[in-house]
Amino acid sequence: MKLYWSITRPIVTYAYEAWVLKETIKNKLMVFERKVLRRIFGPTKERDCPWRIKTNDELDELTRHMNIIDHIKAQRLSWFGHLHRMP
Repeated sequence: MKLYWSITRPIVTYAYEAWVLKETIKNKLMVFERKVLRRIFGPTKERDCPWRIKTNDELDELTRHMNIIDHIKAQRLSWFGHLHRMP
């Protein structure tokens, strides 16, 4: 997870300040993030059923509900605050 937070996410969100976040872009970013997280966390083994992939809700809990779209929105808001304070 440390590699994801420090390397992958900054590369994917490079120059996010200038992005127009349309629904198609949001969906593509969420799909990418879920693919990476499923690869990192791996499948789940339960007692009486075979291996299964983690659900989106399980991934949200593991990442503490801070998905890539929320990260971009928070960073853009802080960038706006920085620009607003400039003379």
